[in-house]
Amino acid sequence: MKAHILTITLNPTVDYATSAPEIVPGPKLRCAEPQIDPGGGGINVSRAIRQLGGQSTALVAIGGATGAHLLQLLAMEGVATVAFQGPGETRQSVSITEEGTGEQYRFVMPGPSWREEDVPRALTTVDQATGDGTLVVLSGSQPPGVAKEFPSILAGHINERGARIIVDTSGPALFDLAEKPREAIHVLRMNGEECEELAGAAHPTPADSARFAESLVARGVARLVIVARGSDGSVLASAQGSWHSVGAKVPVVSKVGAGDSFVGAFTLGLAREWKVEDCLRFGVAAASAAVTTQATRLCDREMTEKLMGECEVCAL
Repeated sequence: MKAHILTITLNPTVDYATSAPEIVPGPKLRCAEPQIDPGGGGINVSRAIRQLGGQSTALVAIGGATGAHLLQLLAMEGVATVAFQGPGETRQSVSITEEGTGEQYRFVMPGPSWREEDVPRALTTVDQATGDGTLVVLSGSQPPGVAKEFPSILAGHINERGARIIVDTSGPALFDLAEKPREAIHVLRMNGEECEELAGAAHPTPADSARFAESLVARGVARLVIVARGSDGSVLASAQGSWHSVGAKVPVVSKVGAGDSFVGAFTLGLAREWKVEDCLRFGVAAASAAVTTQATRLCDREMTEKLMGECEVCAL
């Protein structure tokens, strides 16, 4: 691996995954023993990179006893961390699978609200952990109180240090990046629904997604734009061309962590200086591997490498 990877998680969580025979209102629901994992976009990207044989550092905002528990969980998985004090108590999230139907219910807490002075402290920690050539991944939801412009502000800090930023975000932050490009984003990832909302039009085919992604590249929003199309794979656009890759046909156990597994594999491929179309195929294979696992187990290295041979890439 030729480039250092730093992931950023401003709104981490401790994830509890369990199951119950049936989910109905009223009576107490007797659940199975929970699987407890560290969570949050950037953290899951670091966990995926670790499972795929790479290394990264997870920069995490923590608070309270739950934050301390989160750091213990990360240490047990062998993920290197840089922690800084965030406001309030680190949040918790719960996913419950109904055993009779296999349906999964996910309960996600908002996290503590940030104050104006919390953001500069986060940026200072990022500056201290970032060097020339670092790949910085900003993934996951933004905490309440953090301005939608934060990805652009962070990109400015990253670019000044000769690093490259990979942003996987949604909602107001994504729209702000797409509508008012200010700083060069190296990679911007979104899902198909968000892409259609930005475009104001349906994208029934991968080529439709590619054309819109190419327009974002041409406008300077990002050097690489990725659109995740669910079971239809992912599309990548750059100034040099566009590609589409579809995941392998696998049994779907849980979709939790598929997107983070994609980002982890794609970033690891970039760190290894692979061609972007090979990074795309690696990411799609990792997402395919992730959906075969229970709860928040993410991708398995052996299966990802096996499935990579089944994930073809075609130019669009």
